[in-house]
Amino acid sequence: MPRPFAIPLLFASALLVVAVAACEQPRAHGDRNAVIVAASDELWLQIEDEFRAQMEPPVQTVRAEQPFRITPVDPEIEDGWGQLRRFRQLVVMGTAETPWVAEALDSSDEAVPEAPALVEVLDVWARGQKVWVLLLPETDPGPAVTQLAGEVLTKMDAEYRDYVRSRMYVSGRDTILADSLAQNVGFSIQLPNVYRYTVEGDVFRFRNDNPSPRELIREVAVTWIEPAPEEDPTQEELEEWRLELAAEYYVDPQELDLSVVTFREIELNGARGVEFQAAWRSLPDAWPAGGPSIVRALRCPEQDRMYLMDSWVYAPDRDKYEYVIQLQYILDSFRCHP
Repeated sequence: MPRPFAIPLLFASALLVVAVAACEQPRAHGDRNAVIVAASDELWLQIEDEFRAQMEPPVQTVRAEQPFRITPVDPEIEDGWGQLRRFRQLVVMGTAETPWVAEALDSSDEAVPEAPALVEVLDVWARGQKVWVLLLPETDPGPAVTQLAGEVLTKMDAEYRDYVRSRMYVSGRDTILADSLAQNVGFSIQLPNVYRYTVEGDVFRFRNDNPSPRELIREVAVTWIEPAPEEDPTQEELEEWRLELAAEYYVDPQELDLSVVTFREIELNGARGVEFQAAWRSLPDAWPAGGPSIVRALRCPEQDRMYLMDSWVYAPDRDKYEYVIQLQYILDSFRCHP
């Protein structure tokens, strides 16, 4: 007579073996914008220019900054491959017979597609890892790399932005403040709970200087012109307004570094206007500091107002791209409430 619960116990034992095996896999490490690229030296020499052109487009912060840091490695000759393959983000490229490509594809339940193709695989060499497989043809890989690397950048950047947004709002959204602003002032903005605010006249300032203002500051200021002027402000007019705002309201006056500038028309949640992006820096006789700045002017016709918004970051010795994305998310949450 079989013992009761024999089959469930055997099943539980099998699950335990699987769980233990999974736990033996190391956890992925490295920054989320650090990308290890596994390719033979011969292939890398052929496609490096095309790959970097797609994966390292300059983005504006204080200077032209790359969104992702690319580190190439040839697994056949690189002693450090055993550690590098455990990074959070990997791009492996080659034919289906290339050893590191074949190993990554073996981790996927899907059939191996015909080259050229992009295959996304999770947890190949570490837990919490994303591996992007660029399956290339035997000959003339350049056009395939151009196509596939651009697709990788689009998806990787979207995932990175989702990560930045989730991390920014880990403290929760200050919905009470947003509702109060909407009911009593006429606009709303979605800020993390860690921001504090001050009001001077019709200038609202929202600031996050955690963990320390010596290490990191993010600030947003909002005010308006009523009635709204007939024309949108020019770049020069926005420059002048920001300088006046900084001189009167900011703890330390700022000037603009106009070496890298963008000025464009925008439309946001039904409101139209312009955006001016540049860099700020402290005055010559002050403590040297600086960072990216985004200024927007948006029309709310129902209120006959033009809202003016300034946002800036101070993050010494850090990449600025993540914090520029944070500013964009906050500014993009702006709504008019007639």
